[in-house]
Amino acid sequence: MMNNTDMEVLQKCLQWQNESRRVTLATVVKTWGSSPRPVGSLLALRDDGLLAGSVSGGCIEADLIERVRTASPTQPEVLTYGGTAEECHRFSLPCGGTLQLVLEPAPNALVLQAILDALTQRRLIGRRIELATGRTMLYLPHIDEATQFDGQSLTTVHGPSWRLLLIGAGQISRYLAQMALALDYQVQACDPREEYSAAWDVAGAKLVPGMPDDAVTASRPDLRSAVIALTHDPKLDDMALLEALKSPAFYVGAIGSNANNQRRRERLRLFDLSEAEIGRLHGPVGLPIGSRTPPEIAVSILAELTAVRHGIELVVLPAAANGPLTCEPLAAVS
Repeated sequence: MMNNTDMEVLQKCLQWQNESRRVTLATVVKTWGSSPRPVGSLLALRDDGLLAGSVSGGCIEADLIERVRTASPTQPEVLTYGGTAEECHRFSLPCGGTLQLVLEPAPNALVLQAILDALTQRRLIGRRIELATGRTMLYLPHIDEATQFDGQSLTTVHGPSWRLLLIGAGQISRYLAQMALALDYQVQACDPREEYSAAWDVAGAKLVPGMPDDAVTASRPDLRSAVIALTHDPKLDDMALLEALKSPAFYVGAIGSNANNQRRRERLRLFDLSEAEIGRLHGPVGLPIGSRTPPEIAVSILAELTAVRHGIELVVLPAAANGPLTCEPLAAVS
């Protein structure tokens, strides 16, 4: 799925082509062993060596720049880096890592614009390109589809940005917003308490007015949205949770102790929520990593968000005598 960085790559790709520059789009299609960037990562290369995005964290970009400067292919091609100790050393790839890319010269500008339009409207869109001919088509993918490459055709799936709505504008929310922005979330915060909202100044994270339940409804949470209640005030947190738990949001969480969250669940049962909807609540929010300070709590929350996004189900292991709680992956949810 696409993130904000990848959207910027496609925007640059389109901009450069509109400026009559020669552009090549690189997509990571397969990895083996250790790999700096995941499958689906994008890189746009302009004919003068200017870059947007990354496919290796800098390991092979120099070689790609040299290729686009000295060659003018007309059809997509497949490149493989690594696999041998010599190549891993040459391209500074992690030991044993192998990276396969598809390079597309002059990607279709109309297709790029259609993808960007869909993302602006928060619609999922898929793109399929035949390597032999360069023919490209758009289609409506399934929500859990991902980048696929079979040697003859490349399929990429592009989804809207991940969104995070924070209920509360306190210290934890500030750290959480700053960290989430670095992970390409679109972040909003809602807090009707003037003493908190007046001090909100996190650049890039919009403060939305009104009551929490109205903010959740107005945001229209979808499968790429998360809502986290952080005020410690049941009158505010519960209102937001009532709306969020009925939405398709992939993650709904609330801060508080185990006892407080048990009481919260009992309160939620008094309203029109099913047991399945109440069971979606992550509370206490975050992973049990012994976090105490606001930034540590923010790290624990984002760690759990990341696990849920990637379909990793975690199990909390019993604590040893006087030992800390630990957690480890139980399974990858398909």
